[in-house]
Amino acid sequence: MIKSNPFIFLLLILFSAEIAAQTKDIKGKIIASGDLIGIHIINKTASKFAITNNQGEFVIPVKLNDTLLFSGIQYVLKEILITDVIMQTKAVNVNLEDNVNLLDEVVVGKILTGSLMTDIENSDAKRELNFYDLGIPGYTGPKKTQSERRLYEAQTGGGIVPLNPLINWISGRTKRLKEQIEREELGLAIEEAKAKFSKLIFNENTFSITIQNEYFYFCSDDPSFKELSDLGNDIKTLQFLKDKLEAFKIHIEND
Repeated sequence: MIKSNPFIFLLLILFSAEIAAQTKDIKGKIIASGDLIGIHIINKTASKFAITNNQGEFVIPVKLNDTLLFSGIQYVLKEILITDVIMQTKAVNVNLEDNVNLLDEVVVGKILTGSLMTDIENSDAKRELNFYDLGIPGYTGPKKTQSERRLYEAQTGGGIVPLNPLINWISGRTKRLKEQIEREELGLAIEEAKAKFSKLIFNENTFSITIQNEYFYFCSDDPSFKELSDLGNDIKTLQFLKDKLEAFKIHIEND
């Protein structure tokens, strides 16, 4: 009779949990008879979203067992579950049916209209799980930048009285490194927001590129901008940026 090894069993559990927690970008394509551009894809589990291009293509980050919701004005709402096959191939094709509205039709429950903000509010989007939700220790943060590594080196040292951190603190090097890291992180957050949200924010405005850049710097002056960027919640960040747009319009009118 073969005895099971508890250690191997634990390793298998940890390995399976780590696989389930991995995030991958998958490429998708919408197959439908109508317009393919501007269809909304909402990751209800991770609070991420994407929008199709004019070929119906999109890219969105997912984890195993995430739920994707597809919404377009002219199509019937559709949800799919991210399976092992999708995670391995990093690709998915989604067929959407035309939405035929009947005058005597009674709609019960949530309605998705094709408006991204309305759809997000009605999608039951939830915060994504991490290692700690599963009771498993693990590092989920990004790799350290060069400035972050320099700061770590400046704050560490051996001996009964570590001289390296003390000297760097007295000379002001530690403070300068911290300020440099903050500037770099804020700059990256601004560039990421520009790339991800510009088309959504300015789709009804004719602001020049210069004014658009000024808008994102205006938003970055609010501490909530960096906090939302660190959180990685696209839905909350988009709502914040839309609210800030109204304040920015008043700001440039006064100037």
